[in-house]
Amino acid sequence: MASYLETAIEIARESGALINNFAERKIPFELKGDFDLVTEADRACEELIVSRLLSHFPSHSIVGEEGGERRNSSEYCWYVDPVDGTTNFAHGFPVYNTTLGLAKNGEMIAGVIFDPTRNEMFAAEKGGGAYLNGHRIHVSKAKRVEDSLVATGFPSRRRRENINIHFYYQLALESHGVRRAGAAAIDLANVACGRLDAFWEFGLNPWDMAAGILLIAEAGGKCTSMKGGPAGLDGRHLLTTNGLIHDQMLCLFADIFNGKAKYPMIEMSDPDKQ
Repeated sequence: MASYLETAIEIARESGALINNFAERKIPFELKGDFDLVTEADRACEELIVSRLLSHFPSHSIVGEEGGERRNSSEYCWYVDPVDGTTNFAHGFPVYNTTLGLAKNGEMIAGVIFDPTRNEMFAAEKGGGAYLNGHRIHVSKAKRVEDSLVATGFPSRRRRENINIHFYYQLALESHGVRRAGAAAIDLANVACGRLDAFWEFGLNPWDMAAGILLIAEAGGKCTSMKGGPAGLDGRHLLTTNGLIHDQMLCLFADIFNGKAKYPMIEMSDPDKQ
């Protein structure tokens, strides 16, 4: 397994260097569909990652965000997001990464998340712990949501219709704050190293969360659906925490799902009259 992780780290660093090169050139972006952004960097990095993986593991399956898929009957499958946080990258906002996760028969066994803007390499393998630049990491020790800093994300399309605004509102009032940085893999990595105490989101893709789920588990945290079920790569929603606040988060979410939110949504008012 070490060779899988070491190879993933090597490939992620190479992809990160390519991302930095594109960032310096300030390349334009285009729309993929009506809402999603895509850049030359996304395509070039995925092409690089896929070619490197195939050269090392020609029999493995590969699933990539930009269509660089190689599906076969192998028990091994790589999930690849060449530039997670493309919208941030396209606008020069420095929160993006490249991530690779390897599953064996559907179970995550190795994963990396590389932030090229900070030169931070998060890496984990099943049973071997989670690391940041070679140093062991652990989740936070916050015991209450009220003492926690949490994060979430929203989809590019139809975000005005997304029910997550209700969860965002409740947690913004219940916790120390909710961050929405726009790169799910980085958020998951930050839960693993204790910078965040929890992260949740609806509608993630397998490549968004494959490596992050393993990182959090190996760092001592917990991952489930937002209703407490298994955290599958094909799940409709994901909740990750330091483990200590997980049950409280699930209770809060259950109330919101059932229309029993603690804080009523306030109506818009004129700030000049307050």
